[in-house]
Amino acid sequence: MSTSTPSGTPIGIDFGGSGIKAAAVDLDTGDFAGERTRIDTPQPSTPDAVAKVLVDLLDAVDADGPVGVTVPGVVRGGVVGSAANIDQSWIGADASAVFGTATGRRVVALNDADAAGLAEAAFGAARGQRGLVVMTTLGTGIGSALLYDGALVPNAELGHLEIDGRNAESHAANSAREREDLDWAEWADRLTVYYTTVERLLSPDLFVVGGGVSKHADKFLPLIKIDTPIIPALLRNKAGIIGAALHASRA
Repeated sequence: MSTSTPSGTPIGIDFGGSGIKAAAVDLDTGDFAGERTRIDTPQPSTPDAVAKVLVDLLDAVDADGPVGVTVPGVVRGGVVGSAANIDQSWIGADASAVFGTATGRRVVALNDADAAGLAEAAFGAARGQRGLVVMTTLGTGIGSALLYDGALVPNAELGHLEIDGRNAESHAANSAREREDLDWAEWADRLTVYYTTVERLLSPDLFVVGGGVSKHADKFLPLIKIDTPIIPALLRNKAGIIGAALHASRA
């Protein structure tokens, strides 16, 4: 169903491993300017297949502002450099060009965790925070974004730190908690090791924790024993869309 939005309203599209979601965004309020539309991620999730979904999403959203798209991987100048949870054919693809050609619109792409970080810095838990903020998203993996005085340092990829001889996200992501049926305290012990490592490397002023599991923050964040303040994200699953739209408007 089409949603009518004001002319020039930016659109955010959040491309994930299971679904692709889009909405127009009101950057005065930091919220959706219309209904969110979702389409399952095609399998295989090749660039051409995903681009076709974007065409359908833009038709449904019906706004003519700039378009920002998140990608679950490293993105440098629109070019995808990793593809942990999407089709490997994305590596080396220019996402901005692929999406722009398919839609006939100017499209900018950025890492999904970076988009969430931008949104939290502008409208959420990190708004007005000075110094270094480390935003992490706990889900299938561990996404991360670095923000200094609200400015993004892109493509941090702190989920792939090697800790105790293994990739951090394979041991401490929310997917590990679910896979191994860990209770909140057991998972918090693993997160303590992870956040202590990041703390030693970067000495941040604040950790912000997002991802769907952040709605249960009261069950595990108080159990994480670190010196740095650590707080839940506010925008949760809206953050990717809002951050992508914000990035597009600034670009």
